[in-house]
Amino acid sequence: MSDKNTDLDKITQTVQYYFDGMYHSDTESLIKAFDPDAFLHGYFEGRLVHLPFNAWLKQVESRPAPSKSGEAYEMKIVSVDMTDNIALVKVFDLYMGKYFTDYLSLIKVEDNWVIMNKMFHHQ
Repeated sequence: MSDKNTDLDKITQTVQYYFDGMYHSDTESLIKAFDPDAFLHGYFEGRLVHLPFNAWLKQVESRPAPSKSGEAYEMKIVSVDMTDNIALVKVFDLYMGKYFTDYLSLIKVEDNWVIMNKMFHHQ
């Protein structure tokens, strides 16, 4: 049986890697946050998008970092729902001038938590 507080800290750290990676266009942080086989799904500007992690990583890398454009750092965890070795984390973030709600599905692999899927919607 795992320690819930330790797991929650590790989940929070994984999400922080995600936030930092997005805000700074830091692919190394995103690689720490995601499983290499992860997928991203959601609606962007009215169309349904399905992307494997590596394709999305290339998109992030090609965009200017929000931190360099002066965009505010508005990223927060809204909720965490954890059952043993899986978790669903709802986050709210500002990215490239758009507000997003993301649902991050995480799984514990050995002693680390990684994002397996991201579902997103922007306002």
